[in-house]
Amino acid sequence: MHGLERTACAFALLIVTSAAAPAQPAAPEAPAQDPPGAAQARALAEMLQDPEAREALVQRLLEVAEGAATSAPEAPPEPGLVQVLAQKSKAAAETLASLVTATTGVLADVGSMFEAGSQDALSKAAAVARDLAVLVVVTLVLFFVLRLIATYLYARMARQASDARWLRTLVMLALSSLIDALTAAGAWAGGYGFALAFGDQGAMDLPQSLFLNAFLAIELVKVAVRAVLAPRYAELRVLPMSDESAGYWGFWISRLVSLLGYGLLLAVPIVDARVSPGAGRALAVLVAITALVIAVLMVLQNRRTVRDALRARARRAQGRVEIALLGVFARTWHLAAIIYLLALFAVWVTQPEAGLQFMLLATLQSAVAVVIGILVTGFIGRWVSTGMQLPEDLRERLPLLEQRLNAYVPAILKVVRLVVMAAVALAVAQIWGVADFLAWLEDEAGRVVVLRVLSACVIALVALGVYLAVSSWVEYRLNPNFGSVPTARERTLLALFRNAFSIALGVIAVMLVLAQLGVNIGPLLAGAGVLGLAIGFGAQKLVQDVITGAFIQFENAMNEGDVVTAGGITGVVERLTVRSAGLRSLDGVYHVIPFSSVDAVSNFMKGFSFHVAEIGVAYRENVAQVKELMHEAFDRLQQTEHGEQIIAPLEMHGLTQFGDSAVMVRARIKCLPGSQWALGRAYNEIIKEIFDERGVEIPFPHVTVYMGEDKDGKAPPLRIEGGAPVGEAAPEPAANHGKDTSA
Repeated sequence: MHGLERTACAFALLIVTSAAAPAQPAAPEAPAQDPPGAAQARALAEMLQDPEAREALVQRLLEVAEGAATSAPEAPPEPGLVQVLAQKSKAAAETLASLVTATTGVLADVGSMFEAGSQDALSKAAAVARDLAVLVVVTLVLFFVLRLIATYLYARMARQASDARWLRTLVMLALSSLIDALTAAGAWAGGYGFALAFGDQGAMDLPQSLFLNAFLAIELVKVAVRAVLAPRYAELRVLPMSDESAGYWGFWISRLVSLLGYGLLLAVPIVDARVSPGAGRALAVLVAITALVIAVLMVLQNRRTVRDALRARARRAQGRVEIALLGVFARTWHLAAIIYLLALFAVWVTQPEAGLQFMLLATLQSAVAVVIGILVTGFIGRWVSTGMQLPEDLRERLPLLEQRLNAYVPAILKVVRLVVMAAVALAVAQIWGVADFLAWLEDEAGRVVVLRVLSACVIALVALGVYLAVSSWVEYRLNPNFGSVPTARERTLLALFRNAFSIALGVIAVMLVLAQLGVNIGPLLAGAGVLGLAIGFGAQKLVQDVITGAFIQFENAMNEGDVVTAGGITGVVERLTVRSAGLRSLDGVYHVIPFSSVDAVSNFMKGFSFHVAEIGVAYRENVAQVKELMHEAFDRLQQTEHGEQIIAPLEMHGLTQFGDSAVMVRARIKCLPGSQWALGRAYNEIIKEIFDERGVEIPFPHVTVYMGEDKDGKAPPLRIEGGAPVGEAAPEPAANHGKDTSA
């Protein structure tokens, strides 16, 4: 076996040497002799010719391969919290150390600028500056001339945008920005032409090229600043700010851009090339420190102004989360800005290439994300404030749809605004590396969570859409202006159907949403069943209300709009639920009557109605004449507007009762349901008018006093206490002799 292993090693050595042989240079010819490894090659060839040896070699190689696979090092375990904190603290300490080292180097470079040996280099830099001054003057003069020409175009565009809509304003702003950029490009091209025309043999120096490139970059940045702020033309300004604020920010941002641009893109490269690299680094640090001080002073100077603006925006905000965030940011925005400026400076000092590039790119991307979020939330806020306006035809068919949409859509849009704000926060965290949301989405757990949330939102939106559709359909069926006029029973059943469907849809939607969010709804359903059983035993009255109400609806005992007597209350049915009925009595009081307290329902609006006329006349009147006059009053009633409500001739019952003061003659008028009261009042007025014309007495209640009779049939005189008998003269009053005889 040892020989076999040696042979395998020789075979491997042969493969390696054969692979490396082409890469070696050709050696001079030598005397013929066996090359190194020839003996091993012959032994390997002999072994491969032997079937048993060859099979043993293959088996050995497989064992070696399996042993290597099993002995492969395991993947290191994921670091725990302590290890992560240790790594973070180590990175922070290393960053701090690099910052201290870089600061020390910068201070040394600043000191080198003022050494005696650097005076000659500084004088050379001054000479370069004098040679560059001519090109600077020519370029700037050409730039200002072109801007004077473009100012006329800016003014015209501003006038056209003053009375236009926002789309035309954006078009005018884009055109003015394009003209502004072309002006800078024209001055840059003119400067290049001047430098090439008047340079030595058509060539230009490096400082001139650096100046022209810096000039173009700086002016293009200023073009973007002027496009956003529009300090001179308020008509083209898209941001809600005053002319004073726009002019202030435009002035100082332009100065900062010029300082950083000409300092880092022009002065630093010239000093680096003509003086020394250390002097160039020192000048760059001085420029950066100057810009940092100016930026911090700007932040502190505008601390209260920005705070008041943010608080005013918070007062106009609609969501509580937005109000809270704006309030916190209003109090701390200056601290966040100063910390950001200091961090930017520290990163630039320690990592001037990779770190600064990352921070600037992250800042730009964060600004874009925030601007997009502000635009989206502003558009949604404007839509919420204006509300939804449906077409006139749709409003006539569905009068309540617009009201429902304006009630639900703003709430949905507020949720969308919160989602947009959360998306902006996640984007900013992703850009700065605080949280890797994209990696979490690529993970199985992240995808599951996002899909579950999206599914729950879709279910909620679909449920809301179904509710709006069903409610709109019920509303359309109840609209008397379109289609057939709904009956009272249709109105009742459709209203009950809408309520029951809303409850069922809400329960189903909540269960589906919880199921999508990963909640096990099985115990909830079981608990709901047990709770329903407990409520059924503990709230028997409620169950009785529901059951009685269901049978009342099945039997069509009452509908909305009917006049009924239920539970001892008479009134118009205004609202019906599965548990109670709402009645409005004649005096305007609204009564809620549980169905469990209803023993009987008296409906005055089923099929037809009767007005029962009980007319009392004096005993001396002729009953036949009274009946004739009642028929005449009925004929007059048919000639009035109430005649259409009469559906049968007058039904005369005749004399029905001998009263104390009158005899009662009764008749009945058959009419449409619900019209009996108005028709009866009109009939009574006509009866009173005819009886007055014919002299028929309608007696008022009176009492006849009977004193009896003696044997001769004469009634004794009526004696009154304190007076003489009726028919005799009253005696003269006697003197009272000072006595009081008053009762």
